[in-house]
Amino acid sequence: MTAILFIDADACPVKDEAYKVAARHGFKTFVVSNSWIRVPLTPVIEQIVVDAGPDVADDWIAERCGPGDVVVTNDIPLADRVLKAGGAAVAPNGRVFSADMIGSALASRSIGEHLRSMGEVTKGPAAFANADRSRFLQALDQLVVKAKRAVPR
Repeated sequence: MTAILFIDADACPVKDEAYKVAARHGFKTFVVSNSWIRVPLTPVIEQIVVDAGPDVADDWIAERCGPGDVVVTNDIPLADRVLKAGGAAVAPNGRVFSADMIGSALASRSIGEHLRSMGEVTKGPAAFANADRSRFLQALDQLVVKAKRAVPR
């Protein structure tokens, strides 16, 4: 059994970086999206196009993710499901989701949704910067190395 890299690819700004890390470490990679996107033509990268709809891509990933797998996502509920399945999750800005912080991240997300539903204007995420890309590469590489050690080949 080998570890797998899943990319929640809709609106993911670091797909190319994830492909490079996966190739360097020989990880099978699933690029999951609601529409066709260009992916490198290699046997270790597979594109999965799921039906349009809320959480369809997230459900596909969560149903297949297991111990030792790594998921690239900005989606906090998906990260929670990945952690519960024994996998690891990292956001495109390099933030690694952990059991210690996922509860507060879910609560903050819920509060923000509630405020927006009441008409409050909340600030969105910070603009994506080169420093985010660098943090992501470092975090993903560390998670992949850890996954390779944990899952026997």
